[in-house]
Amino acid sequence: MKKGKKLLMAAAGGLGALYAALFAVFYFDLDGKLLFYVVEPFLKKHYDKMPRRDITKMRYDMDKYGAYEYKTE
Repeated sequence: MKKGKKLLMAAAGGLGALYAALFAVFYFDLDGKLLFYVVEPFLKKHYDKMPRRDITKMRYDMDKYGAYEYKTE
């Protein structure tokens, strides 16, 4: 019986610590700060190096697609 009570108290203590940690993350907005200060700069650095087409220098072809006809019957 003592082992069961000790195990139950250890589980309650672990769950209490987990609850306190999750509350601290919520209260101090630690997940948002992580995203803003760590993840976002990493993603900006990664995606700003990607080669992209300059859309303003693309040729505009009106005849590229077939003629569109509206049928009335």
